[in-house]
Parts: sequence; structure tokens; C-alpha cells
Amino acid sequence: MVTPKSVGAIELSSIGIGYLIEDEMLKAASVELLIARTICSGKYLIVIGGAVSAVEAAMQAGLAKAGEAIIDSMVLPNVHESVFAALGQSVVIPSGAAGALGVVETFSGVSALAAADVAAKAARVTLFRIHVAMALGGKGLILMTGSVADVRAGVQAAADEVRSRGLLVSEIVIPRPDPALFGDYL
Repeated sequence: MVTPKSVGAIELSSIGIGYLIEDEMLKAASVELLIARTICSGKYLIVIGGAVSAVEAAMQAGLAKAGEAIIDSMVLPNVHESVFAALGQSVVIPSGAAGALGVVETFSGVSALAAADVAAKAARVTLFRIHVAMALGGKGLILMTGSVADVRAGVQAAADEVRSRGLLVSEIVIPRPDPALFGDYL
């Protein structure tokens, strides 16, 4: 798979409308379906990737049909490449290489994607987990590591992005985390 240049995401309050929107988006433009699934609290999440113009066209088509079912949506043109590995939970942090731990928790999966992109562009952090909505009650979670200064900058940038949407739950920086905190991810 070629890494997409752009990502679009829509979070919907209806599963049925989610299927309708997914179909509209895929017919509207040549995009790759990255995620399409039911998520906690009976919602539906669609994430697409591709060329910026194709993602924008697909998003417009989907949003035009979604009506009041839209919870959150966004287009990330020129998304940071580290977002894909963290979203796919395929980032490996070598034992002993973890630094400070940054955590940003959001009220939506879409806002977590936007926050991760902003964090990766704002600071030299390693995004190692983007968890969207499953087993989180519909929330989003971003985990990052790096130097204390970089993690602070990444968390601040991500939190500012989510705060501007009114969807921030928490922002945490742990300068010297116990290695056990990374146990599930190393």
C-alpha cells in the first residue's frame, strides 16, 4: 500500500447511515478505505485515504448525505506519515528506548486522528498508539514518547487542536514513566 497523502474521517451517530455514507464516499472518488466499522456507543467510524482532491471530494459527498448524524469530521491534507503506523498499532519501540510518555484523550475518534497529526508535526515525538473508539466508550487516545520537551510540545499541540473542537478529555505528560507503562506496547 502506498501511504496516502490525505486522510478524511467521519464519525456518525447512526450505523445504518454510516453504511450509506461509506458507499457514497467510495463511489464519489478514488479513495482507499482505511477504517469502516461500528464503534462504541452505537456509532460508526469511516476513515479514508488518498490524494487530497479525492479525499476532499469523497468527504463532501459523504457529508452531504449525513445530515444530523454527523458527530465529528475532518480532512487532514498532507498527513504526517507516522499517523498510519500508530493507527495500525504497528510501531515498535525498542526496549529501553522509550522516553517521556504523552497521553491525549478525546471525546471522539476523529479528533484523536487530527490531534495525532498535529502532535507529529509540532514536535519530534514517536506516536506509538492511536486508539479510536473501540473499548473506550467512543473516545480517542493518543500515546507518544520522546524527550520531555518534545513530548510536552506534542501533547500541547494535540490538546490545543482537540480543545478547539470542544472534545478534550485529558492531556498528560509523564517525564520519567515506569517502564511497565509501556509494557503493552513494546
